[in-house]
Amino acid sequence: MEREHDRPYRTKRFLRYNITAFLAVVLFSCGNPTSVIQQLASDDTLSGVIAYDIVFYRSDSGFVQVELEAPMMVQQGSDTSYLEFPEGFRASIFNRNHQTVSEISADYGINHNREKMVEAVGNVRVENRQNNQQMLSEKLYWYQDTKMLYTRSKVRIIMPDKDITGDSLVSTEGFDEYTIYNGQATFEVEDK
Repeated sequence: MEREHDRPYRTKRFLRYNITAFLAVVLFSCGNPTSVIQQLASDDTLSGVIAYDIVFYRSDSGFVQVELEAPMMVQQGSDTSYLEFPEGFRASIFNRNHQTVSEISADYGINHNREKMVEAVGNVRVENRQNNQQMLSEKLYWYQDTKMLYTRSKVRIIMPDKDITGDSLVSTEGFDEYTIYNGQATFEVEDK
């Protein structure tokens, strides 16, 4: 028969064994070797991010300046220094009244986050809707901070009354002011 003074001793021993067993389970059952944790965190094991039908906005003081749409965006691994648009993109540039001033589109794009620059490649088109002008090229660099466009590829500017070609161009992102280098123009002339 159990004596009264043995009960507290057994209770203490029971609690001590249970607490020790619990701590052993917690400390040793959930651990991963350091090598496994490092392997999981390495760039080689992270597959990256793919997103579909994305829309980016650039705004200033609550005013949306640019809306960039792309059917697909890819970020490789954990490298956040760039985002790819392998199926192309279209960007609309707005004025303060949220009217589209110009559009930039290309077959492929890559946004270099550190440089705040979008590189557009393949069938690049910049269209100014207010001036009814469009620029065509195969490559274009669009700097977000300065809001400027640059290309060293051949360019063609199409207007209602003239067609201008050149070997490079510098322009505002709205394509309302630009400089074309080594340009040639074809004008329509009325017969009198």
